[in-house]
Amino acid sequence: MNKNIFKTWMLMAGFFVFVIFVGFVFAQVFHNPGILYFAVILSLIMNAASYRFSDKIALAVSGAKPADKKQYPALYEIVARVAGLAEIPMPRVYIISDASPNAFATGRNPKNAVVAVTTGLMEKLDRSELEGVLSHELSHIGNRDMLVSTVAVVLVGFIAILSDIFMRSMLFGGMRNRDNNDSRAGGIMIIVGIALSILAPIIASLIHLAISRRREFLADNSGALLTRYPEGLAGALEKISAYSRPMKTASNATAHLFLENPFGADRNKSAGQQIPWLVKIFSTHPPVEERIAALKRFRV
Repeated sequence: MNKNIFKTWMLMAGFFVFVIFVGFVFAQVFHNPGILYFAVILSLIMNAASYRFSDKIALAVSGAKPADKKQYPALYEIVARVAGLAEIPMPRVYIISDASPNAFATGRNPKNAVVAVTTGLMEKLDRSELEGVLSHELSHIGNRDMLVSTVAVVLVGFIAILSDIFMRSMLFGGMRNRDNNDSRAGGIMIIVGIALSILAPIIASLIHLAISRRREFLADNSGALLTRYPEGLAGALEKISAYSRPMKTASNATAHLFLENPFGADRNKSAGQQIPWLVKIFSTHPPVEERIAALKRFRV
């Protein structure tokens, strides 16, 4: 198994365990096992709903419109070619009117997949670079990354909701009926619960970001295998990273979907300056320099 795939699924397994752990702690604090069952069932329902409508949400937020096949024949031709190489159905093709070069793919499965590119990407890249970008995006579809990212995003949101409910319950007297006989143990659990309600959303977000970065490296590798020309994607990333302005529709909700960070978070550093470790762990994407270096080391 590819080490990036293995690490991603280990992170996902850890994520589910973390959700169950948070639900368990809150259940213990309130002496109500129903909280744990509620946590697990609601997270599954939220995941299913988000997965089902992920493409519609992403397209609406980004302002993407269906691409006219007559206006963008080269785009359709490349998408069809790469889809054939990836052995997936031809996805729907969308255009985002934005000068910032970027792209994303989404959809609950290959049969319902969507790939969207900005007008800036079409203007700034040559054919081999555009092919590299689309091979990366269609690799996300082939690798079922939409499922992984949807699950991760929903779990982050769910942890935040669960933590907020816990804190509000504490503030409005949710502990008043506790038995005083186990006050010491209960006090410890309350402290643990409060600490967890504060830290859990942060930890969940960090896990989600780590998963997102792993999937980007995996899609880079998979895309290079499809085209047998990693230099195309490497050249595209160099051009994209040189563009400093963020996308007009940049959103935290969809930032992880794009080829490169739509906010340009790591593009304002001085030449040759290393990106701080703290910045890296709070980023949706690996540093573009690391991605380019990995592609240049890639052997087909």
